[in-house]
Amino acid sequence: MEFELSENHRQILELLKWLAKEKLRPLGLEYDKKEEPIPPDHPFFKEIKAMGIGIGVMGGDDGGEKTEAESRLKSMLGDKQNPMLATLSILAAEILAWGDQGVFMSFPGPGLASPPIRIMATPEQKKIFYDSFKGDEPKWGAFALTEPGAGSDVARIRTTARKEGKYYILNGEKMYITNGARAEWVVVFATVDPKLGRAGHRAFLVRKGTPGFKVSRIEKKMGLHASETAGLLFEDCKVEEEFLLGGEEYYKSKEGFKGAMETFNMTRPAVAAMAIGIARAAYEYTRDYFAENYMLNAVSPFASRVRAELERMKRKLDIARLVCVRAAYLMDMKKPNAKEASQAKAFAPPIALDVVSKCVELLGEEGTLEYHHIVNKAYRDIKIFDIFEGTGQAQRIVISKRLFASKGKPTEWTETT
Repeated sequence: MEFELSENHRQILELLKWLAKEKLRPLGLEYDKKEEPIPPDHPFFKEIKAMGIGIGVMGGDDGGEKTEAESRLKSMLGDKQNPMLATLSILAAEILAWGDQGVFMSFPGPGLASPPIRIMATPEQKKIFYDSFKGDEPKWGAFALTEPGAGSDVARIRTTARKEGKYYILNGEKMYITNGARAEWVVVFATVDPKLGRAGHRAFLVRKGTPGFKVSRIEKKMGLHASETAGLLFEDCKVEEEFLLGGEEYYKSKEGFKGAMETFNMTRPAVAAMAIGIARAAYEYTRDYFAENYMLNAVSPFASRVRAELERMKRKLDIARLVCVRAAYLMDMKKPNAKEASQAKAFAPPIALDVVSKCVELLGEEGTLEYHHIVNKAYRDIKIFDIFEGTGQAQRIVISKRLFASKGKPTEWTETT
């Protein structure tokens, strides 16, 4: 793997380190205490919009006009052929999650809607979608796949899409949708016939305010309080046929489900890197606390144990990061990465949970008595990372299918099914 980043890319990461420390960390602690999402009209969002920073914009070919800040950031990223953009995104995700993952997830921009748009949408659809994010006002995109009865097994989605003339009529419920209530556009997966399984899947671009589309609730969560998580309802929601992602021809070769899975191949390594970022924040606090308050070079059973635990944490986080970078590197090289993406997602979050749990154990009262302590907060924030974007169990199924994809014989086949 190629590890060397360009000077421009290193400058971007330095900017994000400053942003994570000076802006995300304080905001995250503030809204953790409030136990509510950062409101969409918060001045912070306009500030980062003016900086050209947002979710789903790095390395994207949106084809639209850009602000001066966005153009400057784009020029720093390099041309479209630069082979390090996915790797850069992984490193950026870790840094911003180190600051605060809830705030990071709240960044304005196309968000999780962007990968399926890039993979599946027609040029006309891309223009309509990305043009809506122009201007100075922060706007959000969202991705709606999960349902009450379809989480890890996305083939079981039951939101229906019925064709009537030049419209599709959507009916169903989606849940756990990041930025779902504030999103300008939501990419919604539905089925034209549940009996068809994956072959019946379709993806639609649904705009905020479309009749029959409404927000059912804002979830109350254990952690990631700064981030908005919504439930969405579709009741005879009329969507113009031109907002069927990719058009009718796209689905004649069963591409709908493949489009969703390719989206996960892009996002799972990033989610794994975010877990590393949260764990690294807890680890660094614990390391610094003991360095300042104890003589760790002393010859004592306690000092020996703390040194050993801190070394183990650092080693495991470094290994987990490399697994994430490998999945991103394959994407940069335009090579299949489904197995590696799932390996990153299956491996890194449990490692991160173990590290944060050990930090709480070592710190004792320092890490547990104050509810909004950075380590206590990390403990509440980290658990979801083994669940969303596909549970660890689901990732192990994906990995094993690719290990034994041909009549039970081991193989290195990694193409998305």
